[in-house]
Amino acid sequence: MKRLVLLGIALGLAATSGTAQTKLDISLPWGPTEFHTINAQNFAKRVAEATKGQVVMTVHAGGSLGIKANESIRALEDNTVAMAEFAGFQNVGEIPLLGIESLPFLVDDYDQLRVMHGFARPSWEASLAKRGNKVLYVVPWPSQNFFVKKPVRSIDDLKGVRMRTYDRVTAEMVSKIGMVPQQMNNPDIVPALASGRLDAVMTSGTTAVSQKYWEFLKHTYNTNHLWASNMMVIGAGTWNKLSAEHRGAIERLAKEMEPEFWKVSQGEHATRMAELRKNGMTVEPASPELLARMRAVTRPMWDDFAKNVGAEGAKILADYRAKTGKQ
Repeated sequence: MKRLVLLGIALGLAATSGTAQTKLDISLPWGPTEFHTINAQNFAKRVAEATKGQVVMTVHAGGSLGIKANESIRALEDNTVAMAEFAGFQNVGEIPLLGIESLPFLVDDYDQLRVMHGFARPSWEASLAKRGNKVLYVVPWPSQNFFVKKPVRSIDDLKGVRMRTYDRVTAEMVSKIGMVPQQMNNPDIVPALASGRLDAVMTSGTTAVSQKYWEFLKHTYNTNHLWASNMMVIGAGTWNKLSAEHRGAIERLAKEMEPEFWKVSQGEHATRMAELRKNGMTVEPASPELLARMRAVTRPMWDDFAKNVGAEGAKILADYRAKTGKQ
């Protein structure tokens, strides 16, 4: 596998001008212009400044290290790469609780997402730590959309449409709606659109602009059907080799910059929707009737999740619903 070829460079320690310098490669599946990638680059820059050039993080966008997003936890666990960023939903096969924020229509906005993270993040971090993954910061994607070829007025217009999905949860969601799920990672979307394998994509406006969906799809509907957050993670083996001073500096920066990154996320949706319109796509909210039907057919997934994820996950879901009044 391509990623194994890169094993030797991923965790290298180099001597530069007589000063010990730790070089850490970061694997990202997102394209070079997406805001999560730019956030990671800004974080790396600040780390280099804070450590006086002794810790150098290099961002490798677009899956260029050969590590797929859903392989990230294992890649960090076995020291194939020093650091990686991935969305929680992409690794529910490893840790099912990472999919809780992606349950259809469970989270309405950033305020509710913060409530969700308050309940779920300690468990996320503990579960990842058991797999040799240390979380540095967590940042959400903006509001989600359906990008399709033809106008959608009712749920019947989605029947048989081949929709890109993220994971088992979103695959189940689109199946309940009547669509045909096509699970794939970010870098695989454009080739699938170009080949005709896909008819539609669910994602944020950020990815839609980055991948120029207007070349394949015509209509954008803001469905806000789920939320997804990215985690910047460092392997425990790599982390433990850093000095206490450098670990402290990196943790302080992560805590300081995370709220800034959330603000970037919150500003993304309107900006990217404007760009889609500029490039010829129609952009409109999903109709109330469509949303009502989508909510109705997917609502049982909340109860199924609570039954299948274990007592800890069920309590997190119950506490979140009690706090937000979600019925």
